[in-house]
Amino acid sequence: MEKIDKQFIEFRNVSVLRQDRFILNDVNLSIASDENVAVIGPNGSGKSTFIKLITGNIYPSYTGDNTLCRLFGRDKWNISDLRQSLGIVTSELQNKFQTDITGFETVLSGFFSSVGIAKNHTVTLQMEEKARKMIEFLEVSRLKQHSIDTMSSGEARRFLIARALVNEPKVLVLDEPSNSLDIASAAKLHAVMRKIAAAGTKIILVTHLASDIIPEINRFIFFKDGKVFADGERAKVFTSEKLSQLFDMDVELTQKNGFCWLNGK
Repeated sequence: MEKIDKQFIEFRNVSVLRQDRFILNDVNLSIASDENVAVIGPNGSGKSTFIKLITGNIYPSYTGDNTLCRLFGRDKWNISDLRQSLGIVTSELQNKFQTDITGFETVLSGFFSSVGIAKNHTVTLQMEEKARKMIEFLEVSRLKQHSIDTMSSGEARRFLIARALVNEPKVLVLDEPSNSLDIASAAKLHAVMRKIAAAGTKIILVTHLASDIIPEINRFIFFKDGKVFADGERAKVFTSEKLSQLFDMDVELTQKNGFCWLNGK
């Protein structure tokens, strides 16, 4: 197996320009491949563009020789190769799976970075065994022969997480994971996230909801107006004062046993 660099992300002077407007502007940060990180910001803060950068879907705008955008120590990736090191679950991905393929087929498709299994895909016994184990790990075995489009949002999301994990990635990116979930489904998903973190896969959680934060998150990066607004450990950054500044409103953060709630004052 190819050696994975200790640094997952290295950004230096990274900007993304769209229609004469900077969506991301002069971002400088690094994230080690052994960190659980929450990326938080209001809508329009640059979070979605940040995801596209770290998943290799876009490249930064050229702003000079000092620009660096490196993932796992490499400047450029073949997307299918990157997926072996980086698992991704987004709402956009879930929308692509509104079809009649089964949960089991959904997980198997992770080996091919595809939506479903095509005729030219060769599914091996080893792949099937890995898929079954991951489905068992996420506790959705009873649904593996059900169609994705008949499942609840929470159930479908767990199959997509299993799909992202079959390649045993070093890092899992979760974009707004509890979006459209009810309270019970969100709680089950948070338990799954904790189980994944305990198994050793590192999580990059992108969200605007404090309730998505799990105790294993040990670093917080705040985005605002396309820039890194704050970056640091929980005690220093994840506070009522900083969050009030981030969202431009007075909020009160409550934390208990590593879980969080955010209320307006």
